[in-house]
Amino acid sequence: MRVVVYSLIIINRAGGLVYQRDFHDGLNKLSINDYLVLAGTFHGVHAITRSLTPSALITSTTPPLPRAALTGIEVLESALFRLTCFQTVSGTKFLLFTEPQQPNVEVIMRRIYELYADYVMKNPFYQLEMPVRCEAFDRHLMGYVRAR
Repeated sequence: MRVVVYSLIIINRAGGLVYQRDFHDGLNKLSINDYLVLAGTFHGVHAITRSLTPSALITSTTPPLPRAALTGIEVLESALFRLTCFQTVSGTKFLLFTEPQQPNVEVIMRRIYELYADYVMKNPFYQLEMPVRCEAFDRHLMGYVRAR
């Protein structure tokens, strides 16, 4: 059984869309404005859900939970797709749209983050928080996702 990775969206820590790539035709096509709205909306909802962490978890833990342990939405699942969010320490969010049955999404996310670190963050011409325009990242990402 071949499972599908539909799309990847990367959102900067301010909630701006910095990267979007479709890998499969399973999802409806959106305009760039729709992707911008989706990024900003998800960023806001993620921040709100992060603040909803029960205070009992924060105050009763010894030692207290590290700040990174307080997360927002990590998975949103429907009958037709699964949205998985990985947030880096710097606040960048990676949103991966897959089939609901997709196994090992964490492994896929980790590899995508490694490719991002290798080809985007180590690129001397890339400016933080700006749109990602890196052919090497696109090429390696596409090769990795298609090989799955």
